[in-house]
Parts: sequence; C-alpha cells; structure tokens
Amino acid sequence: MAGVSTSPAAAYARDVRVTWWYTVVSIMMLHVFGLVVWALVLILNEPAWITALYVVGAAGSVASAILLLVHYRREPLDDRDVGARRPVWPWVLAGSVSAVLAGAAAGSLLLGTVLVAQTLCLVRWRAGIRLRLVVLLTVVIIAAWIIEATRLNPDGYVAQIVGMGIFIAMLPPLTATSLWWWDIVRELDRARRAEGRLAAAQERLRLASDLHDLQGHHLQVIALQLELAEKMMGRDPEAAVEQVRAARASVDDARRGTRDLAARFRGVPLPDELANAADLLRAAGLTVELLVDTEAGRAPADVLGPVIRESTTNVLKHGGGVSASLSLARHQGSWVLTVENDARAAASPVGDGAGLSGIAERVRRVGGTVDAAHAGDLFRITVRVPEEVPA
Repeated sequence: MAGVSTSPAAAYARDVRVTWWYTVVSIMMLHVFGLVVWALVLILNEPAWITALYVVGAAGSVASAILLLVHYRREPLDDRDVGARRPVWPWVLAGSVSAVLAGAAAGSLLLGTVLVAQTLCLVRWRAGIRLRLVVLLTVVIIAAWIIEATRLNPDGYVAQIVGMGIFIAMLPPLTATSLWWWDIVRELDRARRAEGRLAAAQERLRLASDLHDLQGHHLQVIALQLELAEKMMGRDPEAAVEQVRAARASVDDARRGTRDLAARFRGVPLPDELANAADLLRAAGLTVELLVDTEAGRAPADVLGPVIRESTTNVLKHGGGVSASLSLARHQGSWVLTVENDARAAASPVGDGAGLSGIAERVRRVGGTVDAAHAGDLFRITVRVPEEVPA
C-alpha cells in the first residue's frame, strides 16, 4: 500500500468522538480528585466509620455521574424530541442521595451542596433552563460556603477546607460549561451531516432536472417526426420514410445523451465515493473504519464505484450489525476493495441478488474477481481489479 489516508468526513467524526471522551474524562477527573482530597482530610481527622460512610456516598456520586454522562451522550439535541428522551430521575435521585450522604459524613454543607449541584448539571435541560439553573446553583454554593466558613473552628483545618472549597465549588459551573461546549460540537456535527444530505438531495434534483430536459426534448422531437411521417405516408411515402429515419436518429441521440449524462454523474472520484458510503453507514448508526490508498484516484471508478454503492446497500439491508469497514489499496498489481461488516443476520452473498451478481459480471469483464464470504460473524466482499484498467 502506497499510503493510507482517511477522508475529511471520517477525520471529523473521529474528532467529535475524541472531543466527547476529553469532556467526560475532564469532568470525572475533577469530580474524583475533589472527593479523594476530601477523603484524605477525613482520614487524618475523623474516625474510620465516618470515612467509610463518606466513601460509600462518594462512590455513589461517581457512579451516578458516569450513568448521567452516558445518558447525556444518548439524549437527542432537539428539545422537540420529547418522546425520544429517557427517564433520568433515577440517576438524579441516586446522585442526590449519595451527595447528601457524603456531605453528612464529612460534616460539610458545602460538599453536599456542590455534589447535588454537580448531579443537576449533568442533566440535559431544555434551552434557557441550564443558564438559569447554573446561576441559581452558584448562588446556593456561595451561600453554603459562607455558612461553612462561619461555623468552622479557626484552630482546626480551616485553611484546608477553604482551599478545597475553592476547588470543589468550581466543579458544577465547569461541568455545565464543558457539556455546553460539547453540545455545540455535536450541533455542528449534525449540521455537517445535514449539509451532506442536502447536497445529495440537490444533486439528485439536478440529475432529475437534466434527465427531464434531455428526454423531454428528444421525445417531443420524435413525436413530431412520427406524426409528420404518419401524415405523409399516403401522399409521399419516401418523405415519410425519411421522417421515420430521422425519428430513429433522434432515438439514438436520446440514448447517447442519457448515457453521457449517466457517465457524468457516475464519475465521482473513488475517495469521495468511499467517504460518502462511510458517511451513509455512520448516519445509519454503524461504527465505520475507512482506509483509502493515497493513489485511489487512479483506480477505475466506473468499475469499483457501483461495487461500493451496491455493497453499502447490502450492508444497510442485510447486515444487521453495528460496525463496518471499507478499504481500497493496491496489492500485487491489483486494486483491492474490501467491504466488511459484522453480520448478525445472514447477509446476502453475491449470487443472491441481481445487483451484486451484475457487479460481479462487470468486474469479471475487466479481468477482475469478486469474493463474498462469511468469516465467523463477519461478512466480507473482496473485489480485485487489475491495476492497468484505466480510471
């Protein structure tokens, strides 16, 4: 393989996933760090049973935070999709109870308030509610902090509590801000996908318009020529025959025009064809790996392009799995296209469908081969086309 590159769409999708994991890890690290530091203070100053109660509450707070983040990732962005939302109150209730337990064990109103606020900030609220909620929670946290500071023993560990208070009090606002930025990234990703679907729809409309104009013009000319031939048949048979010949020539022109139009729309570069197929599979909910040779533009698009489209359709119709991979590479003088998916349901082999059998025949005409087989839970289509076949 001369080199492997991923499409901009695939790279962008990977960046979105990386952004989500960065957001989750940042939130959980701050959460766990604050709880661990507070636990160390309790270990040094409180009996073991109090520390044990605190650990139980802290563990429940962390567990509920993880579940709320998983829930947050799956929630729809659109506020109108109310029916698609799953109930979140069990995790909120569990997180709040754990927060109260941890705060009571630590003897800290501030800690309990912050952990409850953290739980509430991990919920996807409707537009406009989040900002007001964060402001309200910040005011409550400041009030709890003031109460905490006024009742602490100056001879105790006030400095430690105040230092940790500054850190722990920032946790809910930072969490809300991080998730707000993630929502923006996800909205941009949704807009990018919508733009791709709109571009595809516009391309189909342009094809339909061009085909209508082309066929409409030729059919109108053919109809007039045949009508004229019918009228002239009785009085001037030779002229009528000429009109029939002209109509036949118009049919040939229409056929050539249609073939040229189809060739123009088929002429999508293979890297773009593969990127479009990967985007389509991702839009259907599959995890897709895309590997494309850097010289893929030289591969025969008129042969491999239909294979890509038919294989993608096959995965969507018969795959039944959650992941797929597409690759195009040069190997021993041939272009090798591999489409693979985890087939939970029985995928159709090449010979079962008219589409894939036609593709196999097309590939064989240029000296290539098509192999389709199950390998355990995977269904793989491998197409080899000689490298000397022109693009």
